[in-house]
Amino acid sequence: METRAPLFTPVLLTGCFIILVSFAIRASFGVFQIPIATEFGWPRAEFSMAIAIQNLAWGFGQPVFGAIAEKMGDRKAIVLGALAYAAGLVLSSFAVTPEAHKWYEVLVGFGIAGTGMGVILAVVGRAASDENRSMSLAIVTAAGSGGQVVGAPIAEWLLGFLPWQTVFLVFAAAIIAVLALLPAMRAPARASKAEMQQSMSAILGKAFRDPSYTLIFLGFFSCGYQLSFVTAHFPALVTEMCGPIQPGGMLHSLGITTTSALGAGAISLIGLANIGGTLIAGWAGKRWSKKYLLAGIYTARTIIAAAFIMTPITPMSVVLFSVAMGSLWLATVPLTAGLVAHIYGLRYMGTLYGIVFFSHQVGSFVGVWLGGRLYDIYGDYTMVWWIGVAIGAFSALVHLPIRENREPGTALAA
Repeated sequence: METRAPLFTPVLLTGCFIILVSFAIRASFGVFQIPIATEFGWPRAEFSMAIAIQNLAWGFGQPVFGAIAEKMGDRKAIVLGALAYAAGLVLSSFAVTPEAHKWYEVLVGFGIAGTGMGVILAVVGRAASDENRSMSLAIVTAAGSGGQVVGAPIAEWLLGFLPWQTVFLVFAAAIIAVLALLPAMRAPARASKAEMQQSMSAILGKAFRDPSYTLIFLGFFSCGYQLSFVTAHFPALVTEMCGPIQPGGMLHSLGITTTSALGAGAISLIGLANIGGTLIAGWAGKRWSKKYLLAGIYTARTIIAAAFIMTPITPMSVVLFSVAMGSLWLATVPLTAGLVAHIYGLRYMGTLYGIVFFSHQVGSFVGVWLGGRLYDIYGDYTMVWWIGVAIGAFSALVHLPIRENREPGTALAA
């Protein structure tokens, strides 16, 4: 009688915790926008550019750390990432000019790359059995959402009695502390013999010549644009554009008495809703076409975002948007990573997904920077929001022609 491989392994559990801490810190940066801008009198575009550079550095770093993991070892890549992350946070706490802050965010971006989705998903994907791979990728992604649930509220709470500089130092200590878990991060290479014999240049050449890989690359752009814009700017948008919270209402009874607290809570609610959405995406990715699921997710995001900006922004509409968008938030990640592994195999999944993720981070750069730039020009976020709606519709369309056929020698399911 065949024994089923366990779903929850030490590699999966360790990967979940590392990515939870990494994403908790990353998801909190929007909360710092107003305190930092107020202290130094910076225009909104300055802080936005720093976070945009962070996202771009994350994109550049992702294939680099994926290659480091595949050539030198997963744990070495994670250690390098954690050290870069901590160094960037510590240096940022001493920054008093926008230029210095931007340079230090490069280190933070590389740190997120080394402790985030690209490296951790590849490790977990290689360690998982064929029947568990899709759900394992979803569970790790959901753990990232768990970080988003706690990150912004923790930052808001700490800012209540600590200066923002000290909060950055606390976060630096937290990302270093996760390295104590690395002894459990041992992933067997679950690649076929044919895959092991392929060189990185050979598999990259196959992918770059394949139109489907290009479409996956292009389609991931809007995911980065939407997610990073919302993470960086939605707390400020809610603080400034949302109607007042009524005394005695449900939100007021939960301790959310200001639009600032609602903005931080919205990021947490998005992450909470996404835990369920991501797990459903992982379950569905094992049963149905990943490209059609991705097209459906981007279509739903487009409709939800358009509906939100076309109606008056109230506390209730913020809550409804957060739940609806949150259920689709990172649902694209296990499907996109699974699609890459399904077509091109597991041997160089980290590098191949890292390159696709670079498109995600270019979108992140544009979304965060453009949000601050257009805010300074127009005084609100309406224009940049509609650009995100259009880009989401584009991503829904480009996934439709993707061919999900496996390349020769990549027979593992994902």
